[in-house]
Amino acid sequence: MSISKLFAEKNVVFSFEIFPPKRDSSIDTIWNTLEQLEGLGPDFISVTYGAGGGGGKSYTAQIAGAIRRKYGILPLAHLTCVNSTREEIKQSLADLREEGVEDILALRGDRIPGVEPKTDFPHASDLISFIREEGGFSLSGACYPEVHTEAPDPVTDIRNLKKKVDAGAEHLVSQLFFDNAAFYAFVERARIAGITVPIEAGIMPVVNAKQITRMVSLCGASLPQKFARMISRYEGNPAALRDAGIAYAVDQIVDLIAQGVEGIHLYTMNDPDVARRISGAVENLRRA
Repeated sequence: MSISKLFAEKNVVFSFEIFPPKRDSSIDTIWNTLEQLEGLGPDFISVTYGAGGGGGKSYTAQIAGAIRRKYGILPLAHLTCVNSTREEIKQSLADLREEGVEDILALRGDRIPGVEPKTDFPHASDLISFIREEGGFSLSGACYPEVHTEAPDPVTDIRNLKKKVDAGAEHLVSQLFFDNAAFYAFVERARIAGITVPIEAGIMPVVNAKQITRMVSLCGASLPQKFARMISRYEGNPAALRDAGIAYAVDQIVDLIAQGVEGIHLYTMNDPDVARRISGAVENLRRA
């Protein structure tokens, strides 16, 4: 079953994201993480494409294949193109086929400072078109509730998103956000533009203060007053901030489900305890 078909069968699709280790010596940590995530009953687990560089890139297909074979969970393999040629992408697709992985989240990827990007795939929509022509995969794309950081305005951003869907994306996963109102406004814009595929809300529980600066700089998420007050109050108390961050994420998810969201994609940061606490808090809601 492709991931896009889950949305026809589930009231709310609930999924996790994990990332490969950057060092070969750390590979055992991801298996430990997956052992703990398995029991939480995710509908699928996505595996990033070596974010930030390092050796993680080579593990994406291997980990995605293990998620399918060992744990019986649908995997969604991230695949970026900003630093890849057509031949390199073909090899990545061959690796995924060999592992039995059929779902890909096709992304442009972040540009690396000082590294000239390749020119075969300028945009994620180009990668989606290429993979669709190659055949054999179901495709997902990324979306940005508060506008992609490189887009000049919301209208242009939605037009670019429509290109991804027209190219073959059957499901969209949103970048993280802390203001549900921004997500609802984005979904409305997307639907008005004729984007009808399922849109899954990306939620990241903030459990340490360092995450804030990095995440906001990468994706441009705004910080609602309620969220900012929480960080200000507890940033000097790591245990309290962890509890508050988890509670804030749960509050977001409760509201999203109540408003009819199609799916929740939890950015776990490879922290099974956070995933367990949030999953337990909303388990009855997502199954209702």
